[in-house]
Amino acid sequence: MAEYLVTGGAGFIGSHIVHALAARGKSVRVFDNLETGSLANLEAVRDRIEWVQGDLRDAAAIERAVHGVRYVLHQAALASVPRSVDDPLTTDAVNVGGSLRLLAAARAAGVRRLVFASSSSIYGDSPSLPKVESMPANPLSPYALQKLAGETYFCLFHRLYGLETIALRYFNVFGPRQNPQSQYAAVIPLFITRLLRGARPIVYGDGEQTRDFSYVENVVEANLRALAAGPRAVGRVYNIACGERIGLNQLLGLIGDELGVRPDPIYAEPRPGDVRHSLADISAAREALGYAPAIGASEGLRRTIAFYRNAVEAGTPIAAPASS
Repeated sequence: MAEYLVTGGAGFIGSHIVHALAARGKSVRVFDNLETGSLANLEAVRDRIEWVQGDLRDAAAIERAVHGVRYVLHQAALASVPRSVDDPLTTDAVNVGGSLRLLAAARAAGVRRLVFASSSSIYGDSPSLPKVESMPANPLSPYALQKLAGETYFCLFHRLYGLETIALRYFNVFGPRQNPQSQYAAVIPLFITRLLRGARPIVYGDGEQTRDFSYVENVVEANLRALAAGPRAVGRVYNIACGERIGLNQLLGLIGDELGVRPDPIYAEPRPGDVRHSLADISAAREALGYAPAIGASEGLRRTIAFYRNAVEAGTPIAAPASS
């Protein structure tokens, strides 16, 4: 019987968490519908995990997934601001309805602790920097509102029912295995792979917007620390980032320097729901979880570029089809 459940465990962040748990000898069950994830992300640990294919919109499937587990790391989502703008109904059904079904099932099954993957998009475009958890939420997209609803449900289930829950607000996570081929792909894998192939990267806006980019291994560590934190840490929300910001034009320059190319971006109109500046105050996570980002954005960028460069040079798929 598995002790840990990772929802969305075949996805980008979820698969890194699964690898980390498997490396520590933990018994892990992965729950994923493979809509945005891929079994290729789990190939190296497939013989050490329990695989369950299912959807967050299926209450019976969720009940089976949580049966017998003590800890849940809830990474499953339709995680894209543009996608939520295009399709708010479907993203809400997964991101809000699915999270609520998971909480209800976990409570009934006697799960000890759940960690929720939330998002810095909740802060919206407030000019105040850095972003502190006590700031008022100002979601600019259905995705941001859905994540706010999800983390509010998680905290509410702690207050109402005593379920141990922690929500982590991720800031612009990046790293190996992030899919650059989706129409909703994140900016770092898009920039890297387009430059590797000699194509011009697309920048939405003037490129002077800034982000607090978070290397995926730091996010994994935050999740593991959230599982192990004392009871005073539960029922709360924490920023997870590096605490430094980089402009998109600066980011392109760093990637170009590493690849030995001169980027010539195409500037396009800003996308609805995108925020202008983002920077995290991570002092609460440092104090309550013992979180400290071990890998800065520059080192994480070097590792990520090396991953994609090796994949392109070897001619191997960077993101396998979801059904593989």
